[in-house]
Amino acid sequence: MGRTITRETIVGKCPKFYFYDEQVVDIAAGLKPSARGELEITDVNRAYLERGQLHVKRMGRGFAWFDMVTQDSLLEAASFVQTLEKRQGLRVACPEEVAYEQGFITHDQFIALGRKFEKSTYGQYLLQVATERN
Repeated sequence: MGRTITRETIVGKCPKFYFYDEQVVDIAAGLKPSARGELEITDVNRAYLERGQLHVKRMGRGFAWFDMVTQDSLLEAASFVQTLEKRQGLRVACPEEVAYEQGFITHDQFIALGRKFEKSTYGQYLLQVATERN
């Protein structure tokens, strides 16, 4: 994990992934809705910060953050993913491919997953990856 950060370093827009331990359930249960009427992830992070338990790891290039709270922002994110996949020929967030690359599943298991979906472009992608990496 990274170092504990100060309040000033959590301000600003950048790609974020949050991973919490079991304390998060109690922390979230104690939150009050914000002026927007929502429970805010920032308040969860602030609770960890106040406990001296907030850790950050800066992510490198190649990450994009979309706060998908409106129809327009959801469409913007979908368009971004579609453009990226078409131009690079790779799938975004393909759990089967990640499991294969990380060694969690074998080549044969990966092929079986591709065959399960082979009538779709997703399944065809998996089978193409299996062929290229054999």
